[in-house]
Amino acid sequence: MKTVGRIVAGAAAGALIAGAAAAQSVKDFPDVADTSFVQANGHKVLRIALDVPAPRKAVWERFTTTEGYRAWATPVAQVDGRLGGMIEGSYDFKARIGDADNIRNQIVLLAPERTLAIRNVNAPKALPGGKAFGEIVTVMEFDDVAGGTRVTLTAVGYKPGEPYDTLYRHFSWGNAYSLTKLKESFVKGPIDWKQVQAQQEAKAASAKVASGATKGAN
Repeated sequence: MKTVGRIVAGAAAGALIAGAAAAQSVKDFPDVADTSFVQANGHKVLRIALDVPAPRKAVWERFTTTEGYRAWATPVAQVDGRLGGMIEGSYDFKARIGDADNIRNQIVLLAPERTLAIRNVNAPKALPGGKAFGEIVTVMEFDDVAGGTRVTLTAVGYKPGEPYDTLYRHFSWGNAYSLTKLKESFVKGPIDWKQVQAQQEAKAASAKVASGATKGAN
């Protein structure tokens, strides 16, 4: 599973947070509208949106409650959904709240059921340019549309050059992936993390056996 290029986990959220995504693109997600642009000073603004088939209150709770966040973002999570509160998560099934490598995003702006802004205060060591990621502010806006809620994510602070270019590539794809998972949590139901963990462990065990067989054949 990709672990460091999403919002919250890494949205942002995202939560609010995916591996090396340089060869991947927001175009991988045709339902996600990409209106990103470059400012006159060369700073990139990452802006994407997706319509989610659920009431605004329900979508808001997916970001601002622990249970809601676990439904689509990370298997390990704790959310303090108030101004100044922390959204903490990890894709590591063995992680515990408070672990040093967990993703922590602080809520820096909050208009209930309308707008949520976060800033990363702790990123996984595996995230390239992780220290600079703390300079990025991600704003999520929630608007009523026919059949549900439009979630618009706008991230600012991507300066010209590295490591910002690498971070932008990571989160351009990663945030689109996260919004897609958010939508799926309403269409297909919350993620069954126990099933995901079992599948990962089975795949790892199979790879280990295959590797051993290959060595034995040599």
